[in-house]
Amino acid sequence: MENLVNPMTEQQVNKLSMLALAHVGDAVFELLVRTRLCALGPSAVAQLHRQTVAQVNASAQAEDMKKLLPLLTEEETALYKRGRNAKVNSVPHHADIAQYHAATGLEALFGWLYLLGRTERVRELFAALTEE
Repeated sequence: MENLVNPMTEQQVNKLSMLALAHVGDAVFELLVRTRLCALGPSAVAQLHRQTVAQVNASAQAEDMKKLLPLLTEEETALYKRGRNAKVNSVPHHADIAQYHAATGLEALFGWLYLLGRTERVRELFAALTEE
């Protein structure tokens, strides 16, 4: 996974809010899930959508974070916690507040890594989630 745009500097990324990082990270995470599902072989679009939604939601991402936490560096853990603690204005009906905060932290982490151009690390973390 290469950055589709030029990586930003740490100074530029640090100016962004945690929710802005989560906004990017949400797209990065969903693209990884969609790509993986397509790579598994041909499937009907409706089935691909259902499988994507099952993996890209607050409760699934909160579970994913439990797997990733032991693998994170100190810097990544601090970023995740800042994202997790960001003030959100609403929570989806299908998730509780703790799950939503954990998912926001995961998305902020993926967004932060992606914008910094640390795409190899994004791949490593995603691979840790998809190992059988």
